[in-house]
Amino acid sequence: MEVILLEKIENLGIMGDRVSVKPGYGRNFLIPQGKAAPATAENIAEFEARRAELEKTAMESLAAAAARRDQLDGMTVTLEANAGEEGKLFGSIGTAEISHALNEAGVAVEKHEVRLPMGAYRQTGEYEVLLHLHTDVNVTVKLVIEAE
Repeated sequence: MEVILLEKIENLGIMGDRVSVKPGYGRNFLIPQGKAAPATAENIAEFEARRAELEKTAMESLAAAAARRDQLDGMTVTLEANAGEEGKLFGSIGTAEISHALNEAGVAVEKHEVRLPMGAYRQTGEYEVLLHLHTDVNVTVKLVIEAE
């Protein structure tokens, strides 16, 4: 399936690129999310007419993500959880808990922006958490998990 990208997509292309994707990815994710449109002559002409507007929105979202990165840079978040004597948690600390703690600290972070490649945390200690705020903007936040 041939689509034209309406925004920059990681590992796929930049705005305006015509790319070939699997039909399910295009039909079920890219098109409903407004990230792409089918690459018909009509849609390409519409994209070229709206290109300046789309580029302006992309620059605004990048600037907003960079401002949030500046707020988060060097931030330390402390979470308390039930833990045993050896530091093993009764449960785990995942993306929802981390995003909730950051929101309470005053910076708006969505759950899907928190990246935990090794899975949820199940031990007390200090960790570095990667936040993926935009396709081009990442920031690392220090997470401290303490026993209650």
